[in-house]
Amino acid sequence: MKIGRFALSIMVFLTLFLPFTGKSQRLAVLNMPGYDQELFHFGFVLGVNQSYVSLRPIADLRTHVFDSTFLPDILPLPDSARVLSIESTPTPGFVISIVSNLRLGDHFDLRFIPSLTFGDRTLIYNIETYRKTDTLRLTINKKVPSTYINFPIEFRYKAFRYNNFRPYVLVGAQYTLDLASQAKKREERNRNEKIVKFNQNDFYVEAGVGFDFYNEWFKFGVELKMMYGLTDVLKREGNIYTESIDKLNSKIFQLSFTFE
Repeated sequence: MKIGRFALSIMVFLTLFLPFTGKSQRLAVLNMPGYDQELFHFGFVLGVNQSYVSLRPIADLRTHVFDSTFLPDILPLPDSARVLSIESTPTPGFVISIVSNLRLGDHFDLRFIPSLTFGDRTLIYNIETYRKTDTLRLTINKKVPSTYINFPIEFRYKAFRYNNFRPYVLVGAQYTLDLASQAKKREERNRNEKIVKFNQNDFYVEAGVGFDFYNEWFKFGVELKMMYGLTDVLKREGNIYTESIDKLNSKIFQLSFTFE
């Protein structure tokens, strides 16, 4: 949540502070006055993100008993087990993107922003195991690293430019290919542990808000957006970690800095 609080602080600062600075710069010299009239322009993005999951456990989670065939890496092997709860925690990641911008009008842009994104998520299982007359409670963490190649298309609506400042909102969709979720090297490194895998393909919808600042030689932007996965990405492999989840979707918050 640190990235979310930091991003919120930036947006509040920009929203409250910039209008007042703008009033004191009514006679400011416009930087790059013809920039927004160009049909195409390009740039790059550096950003940070936090990857979450939105998961729905099976309806009878706390009463469903898994026999020993569903317990691949709990040793010594119990006779059966129940999952009491499932939680998830994000890990901060980062993103690198290339921007291609097509001007559609005075207020609209179409943008294609292929990117490479890194981020991890951890699923936390609280499990109760049974062996003859013994009962034991365990907390098992399953880390799912991801390396995404993203292909987003975004529509931006830009407000009127005020001196060297211009806010905008965006909506879009993207196809994502996860290169790391099922990597064989993960299985080789964790031969004694059952790893949780995500499907490689996912589709996202996204929405966000941003602010552009026109400098003498380039345009600098700050952008915050959320991306929500539309498909169930959990790869089910017949074990307690996957069969205890009914549906799992990805959700990503991203704070970006653009240079165009």
